[in-house]
Amino acid sequence: MTTIVAARKIKPGLDKTPMNPLVSVIIPCRNEENTIHLVLDALHQQSFPLEKMEIVIADGLSTDNTRSEIQAYADSHPLLKLRLLDNPRKNIPSGLNIAINAAVGEIIVRMDAHSLPEPDYIARMVAAIQSNIAENVGGVWDIAAGNKSWVARSIAAAASNPLSVGDALYRYTNRAGYVDTVPYGCYRRSLFDEIGLFDETLLANEDYEINARIRQSGGRIWLDPAIRCTYFARPTLKALAKQYWGYGYWKAQMLKRYPKTLRWRQALPPLFVLGLVFLAIAGFFWRPAWIALAAFLAVYLLVQLIPAVAIARKKNDLSLSFGIVLATLTMHLSWGSAFIVGLFNS
Repeated sequence: MTTIVAARKIKPGLDKTPMNPLVSVIIPCRNEENTIHLVLDALHQQSFPLEKMEIVIADGLSTDNTRSEIQAYADSHPLLKLRLLDNPRKNIPSGLNIAINAAVGEIIVRMDAHSLPEPDYIARMVAAIQSNIAENVGGVWDIAAGNKSWVARSIAAAASNPLSVGDALYRYTNRAGYVDTVPYGCYRRSLFDEIGLFDETLLANEDYEINARIRQSGGRIWLDPAIRCTYFARPTLKALAKQYWGYGYWKAQMLKRYPKTLRWRQALPPLFVLGLVFLAIAGFFWRPAWIALAAFLAVYLLVQLIPAVAIARKKNDLSLSFGIVLATLTMHLSWGSAFIVGLFNS
């Protein structure tokens, strides 16, 4: 288990790293045989000098062909500095820490095994960090469907809908600014010596937690929509529910440690779930409560349907309207229920 050191105040200073410092791109992965070669292709095609970049992959002992895909790519692209490490604990924060400890770059860029960075992604990240605009810099997701099905396309559309995801600006904003968190990030390697590594007791929300420590230490998080990558959303409602259950459960665990980081968007889903449960149970003792439950759900669905129709029209497929509402309902029920469970379970 990784020890998280007490956060010290970050002392800003002039950047003394070279114009093109050595950059370590760290990628935690497990069973990503369908996308890992796409990520490596996108990194190989970066405008940032290839000789100044290394890729460190921490694999959680994949049981599919992920490792052979990585090895095959390394063999066919000898100019790419690529290292594959074992991650025995098989979770994301432990993989990140293994990769950071092995990295030799002055700058660390976190990447995901199912996200595709734009060709100028690394260059823009490095330029932003070297400008001393913040201690962590991130970009905006262009969310793509996990496959071509109606459900997958609906989930992708919902994942960038503010009524679905609240004020998670990295999913839809076109304005740069300081924020609470970014999904991935770019850091100076020395930052981890000051505030510690990722918290391995959190199996999700590890990025939000480390950003909370950065902010508590006097650091800043900068979101730049010019820095972009494509993120592949979950392809099925079952996979979406599982993802958001993890998000909600581990968000509750994180908020127990950092209660001041609670935002309004995080309180709404559990309140929604509690409202449904309360009215459903109350109906057994007072029948009008079931009428109130039906009205409550009707208002919720109508509020969600109005922007869903607008999004679907932009995509020239009105059938997505109902899919967006269904995906949003899945997100809110899964996240809210898991958050409640997480509050009472350590």
